[in-house]
Amino acid sequence: NYALNTKGILFLGSSESIGESSDLFSILDLKSKIYLRNDHVFSNKRKNPNTYLLPSNERHTTFDEGTFKSPSPKKLPLRELTEQALLQQIAPSAALINEVGDILYLHGRSGAYLELPSGESSTNNILLMAREGLRRDLTIALHNAVATKEIVRSLGLKIKMNAHFIIVNLTIRPVLTGLNTSEQGYLYLVILEEASLLDSEQAKQGALRAFAESDTPDANTHLYIAALKQELQSKEEYINIAKEKMESANEKLKSSNEQMQSVNEELQSANEELETSKEELQSTNEELSTVNTELQTKVSDLSQANNDMNNLLAGTGVGTVFVDHHLRILRFTPEARVIINLIPGDEGRSVAHLVSNLVGYTHMISDVQSVLDTLVPKEVNVQTTTGRWYAMRIFPYRTLDNIIEGAVLTFMDITEISQTREELLKANEALRLAVVVRDANDAITVQDLNGRILAWNPGAVRMYGWSEAEALAMNTRERIPQELREEALHKVHQLSLSEILEPYYTQRITKGGDVIDIWMTATALLDESEQMYAIATTERTKKSINTKTEGSNGRSN
Repeated sequence: NYALNTKGILFLGSSESIGESSDLFSILDLKSKIYLRNDHVFSNKRKNPNTYLLPSNERHTTFDEGTFKSPSPKKLPLRELTEQALLQQIAPSAALINEVGDILYLHGRSGAYLELPSGESSTNNILLMAREGLRRDLTIALHNAVATKEIVRSLGLKIKMNAHFIIVNLTIRPVLTGLNTSEQGYLYLVILEEASLLDSEQAKQGALRAFAESDTPDANTHLYIAALKQELQSKEEYINIAKEKMESANEKLKSSNEQMQSVNEELQSANEELETSKEELQSTNEELSTVNTELQTKVSDLSQANNDMNNLLAGTGVGTVFVDHHLRILRFTPEARVIINLIPGDEGRSVAHLVSNLVGYTHMISDVQSVLDTLVPKEVNVQTTTGRWYAMRIFPYRTLDNIIEGAVLTFMDITEISQTREELLKANEALRLAVVVRDANDAITVQDLNGRILAWNPGAVRMYGWSEAEALAMNTRERIPQELREEALHKVHQLSLSEILEPYYTQRITKGGDVIDIWMTATALLDESEQMYAIATTERTKKSINTKTEGSNGRSN
């Protein structure tokens, strides 16, 4: 109703109806479901839906005191005052209704003629609210007024009110609203005026006397026959109206039956479609169950493979970091946390944003980018701040389809290998030194700071006569003459002060007790903290020196 234009037409489908909105639409063709919009009903209800629910003398508006000031009283015209006084004195009860009996406006006290039906109801139809004795005549009169558009009167209606009856004169007057000239432009004013019971009885008695005094012997009989005929005619009219309503209701029921049959057919079709859909859904559900089982198996296998891979990576002890093309960390093993400061939340961060524990290696980012660009692996030995050495290897990350999706950084601990390599180098150096010491003709000895002999080469055996075992059990003081021991202690003190001693002549005692002159070179041996822990000496006799000198001169000559 709201969406349609003035005099708008509503066309419904075969399974649709206007329901309880009969006041909003008028029937143009019931079978074809064509309805006409009721303009005046909608506009009146939209403007004030409560205007026809309460009598005019019972409607009031409340205002919060203090919010609005009372308007100043205005003086009414004398004509309006007079008309209002006369209306209050002589105006009967009245109701403004539409063609179906819906009350739009009430005037006066209508409680004597109208009452609400028992039970839960919200109706405002005057035909349903009419008291006993009024409903039938009111229905007939309204039907005639709607059909003829003329004033219809029904006098002397006997209405039951509680334990007694009242006599009422009924008048229905068509009212043209002026909205349009069609049938929907009419409303109907129902006037209920209480008649005097005495006047009604006197009228009946006067009529009886008039018939009785007439020359017609059967005057009373004719009077009663006329009354009976009038009542019979009234009942016939009521029956005709009821018949028309029954026929209209029957047509509506037939239409509803057709609608129900159509709906039933549609429901059957929908039920068949639902059955088909159900079978398809069952088939789809079985397929989904099979796919779900396969997916669960694959997920289980993937979880097992993932666990195996994690245990493999953790068991190898090799720190591994996976990065993508943008050098973002995808995954890493626990061992990698010691080399690069990593936490579980670093997944997704760039390697460039992290701080590594590597010493002197600052071009890891460029090396990774170079591997991604050239696809050539790169290997570098790096050292951490804790002193451990790692062999870092960078190589491309290839999928099963041979697609490069990033790079892999591995860190293998080679600390023990590095230490072993250093020890081997030192051992090789010591071995070479031992060979030199063993094959030398000079006496080479090593003594600690207390003078205990730590090393004794074959040259010393030949020069002094003591074997290596005998010499290792001796102290150097035993080989120094008594008068030279003070000088030897002074030389040791000079060496402890990191002073460099030039070769010098001195004397030593042999195993046979002979004192020989020697040319000695003394060197301090230092540990890792640059502290002297021993003294190495190279001793050569004067005779061997002279012999070497003479040989050199002969070769020169």
